[in-house]
Amino acid sequence: MRNQGRGQGRRQGPGQFRRQGAAALLCAGVMAGTAALGGTVPAAAAQGDAAGAAVQQEDIRAQLAAVPGMSVVSVTDKEGYPFYTLTYAQPVDHGNPEAGTFTQRLTLWHKAAAKPTVFYTGGYTLSSSTREITKLLDANQVSIEHRYFAESRPKGAAGDDWSKLTVRQEAGDEHRVTQALRTIEKGKWLGTGGSKGGMTATYHERFYPKDLDAVVAFVAPNDADNKNDSGYENFFRTVGTPECRAALNAVQREMLVRRDALIPKFEADAAAAGDTFEETLGTTDRAYEFAVLDQVWNFWQSGTVDDCPTVPDAKKATDDELYTWSKGHGFSVYQDETLGTNGTGPYYRQAATQLGWADLRFKHLKDVRHYPDIYQPNSVLPAAMRGTYDGSAISGVDKWVRTRGERMMFVYGQNDPWSAERFTPSRHDSYRYVVPGSNHGATIAKLPADEQAEAVAIVKRWAGVR
Repeated sequence: MRNQGRGQGRRQGPGQFRRQGAAALLCAGVMAGTAALGGTVPAAAAQGDAAGAAVQQEDIRAQLAAVPGMSVVSVTDKEGYPFYTLTYAQPVDHGNPEAGTFTQRLTLWHKAAAKPTVFYTGGYTLSSSTREITKLLDANQVSIEHRYFAESRPKGAAGDDWSKLTVRQEAGDEHRVTQALRTIEKGKWLGTGGSKGGMTATYHERFYPKDLDAVVAFVAPNDADNKNDSGYENFFRTVGTPECRAALNAVQREMLVRRDALIPKFEADAAAAGDTFEETLGTTDRAYEFAVLDQVWNFWQSGTVDDCPTVPDAKKATDDELYTWSKGHGFSVYQDETLGTNGTGPYYRQAATQLGWADLRFKHLKDVRHYPDIYQPNSVLPAAMRGTYDGSAISGVDKWVRTRGERMMFVYGQNDPWSAERFTPSRHDSYRYVVPGSNHGATIAKLPADEQAEAVAIVKRWAGVR
């Protein structure tokens, strides 16, 4: 299903150089032509191509090293092309560059300066996996680690000043990287990312609309009005089949009804894994309830209707059967070790202060919950990382995307809870597609054939390739 503009057609986290000359192009043509004929490339030609690649690699490395604040950590090979691991000095506060810097990690997979470049962020720690758009365009790829995640966090007191973890500050980081590397990579630039990465790419486009030639965002949530969760509530009233929804709700409820019998199993698992909860959720009972509340969301985030027949009969299942099935289908444990400053804590800080969250009502659980106000991001954060919500930036981005955004594509999954509240593209050469039956892993390749062909043609047009 596609929507072009208006009027037309977890909780693990939303989801964690040089232009080739004629000689090089000629050599590539000789190799392709020879292979098509079933022959081999002459040794002299192969040696010449390898020598040219080595020269190009050193040339690109020198250009990267010449960028003020950028360091080349290493150069390796990825599928026959140089892959550069880099660091870049960024201002902690783009509004006050004199206030200090931090080191941000990124990578560059370079094929040719004339090819398109895909600028990718996962929205969390550094991931350099090859993106769908990169494969489609046979493009270069720049990947960046989000500020305040993993090693891209300021040192000392600045690293504990969470006020500088904002969508505008990260957009400033990406703007500086884009400006620096566009002097090397000369083709079209397309931003992309999935889930929180898709949100981040959208924010980059909003605050620096001249940086990128287009944006393709996958399953990017858009909680423009954090007080209105009707989109999420409607999703859980309609997703899948009535039978599946009823069975999932019954299991979720039974997990809380049998709390006294199941908590010892939860505590045993926590002890075996070395999990603790004191710094974040506080107690085992609170951690257990939070995991249960998230269970149905996570089932749909990573599962499909094909998993519905596995849902046990909540009343007939034994304690072991209920607990074991739940652990494999959405019961995700939130513990100190994977939250806080060194884990996904920075995401929850962003959710608490800017990105928003789904404050679901859970009417079917009302009488079996112990902590009515627990289902919000501050609950899983250490006290020092908690914050107050201000949705002005996100609502502003939403309005800009709807009215002024250009060359933007959003791809969502029909049965993905994170896709329940979506960006609406403008009429300015922008599009939205929904993959039928898909979850948080929706891609262009999963679209129906006609829509897939249409989306591919649009992306290639934006990138200036055939």
